[in-house]
Amino acid sequence: MERLQKVLAHAGVASRRKSEQLILDGKVRVNGKTIKELGVKVSSTDKIEVEGVQLEKEQKVYYLLYKPRGVISAVSDDKNRKVVTDFFTDIEKRIYPVGRLDYDTSGLLIMTNDGEFANMLTHPKFEIDKTYVARLKGIPEKDDLKKLERGIKLEDGMTAPAKVKLLSGDKKTGKAIVQITIHEGRNRQVRRMFEAIGYPVQKLSREQFAFLTLHGLNAGESRELSAHEVKLLRVLADTGKRV
Repeated sequence: MERLQKVLAHAGVASRRKSEQLILDGKVRVNGKTIKELGVKVSSTDKIEVEGVQLEKEQKVYYLLYKPRGVISAVSDDKNRKVVTDFFTDIEKRIYPVGRLDYDTSGLLIMTNDGEFANMLTHPKFEIDKTYVARLKGIPEKDDLKKLERGIKLEDGMTAPAKVKLLSGDKKTGKAIVQITIHEGRNRQVRRMFEAIGYPVQKLSREQFAFLTLHGLNAGESRELSAHEVKLLRVLADTGKRV
């Protein structure tokens, strides 16, 4: 279920704000009933009309993007910086990122126009694993990494237990490469977790989302997810198990 104004915006009827105004003006009907209030949620089976014209159901699409550093995980930016949809100029559908990666973080990002699917993959209760590789300033001790494995207190609360592995450490440069897997998606969470144990992140990349990887892609490249991959992601989010 998605909010009506969001469905209208994603279908290309108008911007989110203008879609809200269409609703308030009584120009939108759902299953024959005129809607004049915001907050109404609709499903993919509901019949939606705008000013007497039925909303066509848009074909759902799903892409995997290798987001480069220095790109905003959004469909637009008021500072005119590059955004992830700039890599899909040949796609007519209004796609958007599932969750986000920080401006300075590269890696795997799913793009779609399926709001229900996006919610399933980003809601914490579904516990989808996301694996990152971080280059740190300093080489953490085992006890430091165990703090992350148990969960660590941040300003917005305790984190869930993480899976952490030291991949390499260079005493000459004082840098380390660490792999970390989490299923939460708080703002700048991985960076804040490492900062909390005293090892700032210098470079960060999301290498895996559930079973999806960046294999075969370079930064800025993308590929369409197969129907089977989409099905596996739905099952994983719904049951926590792969099929």
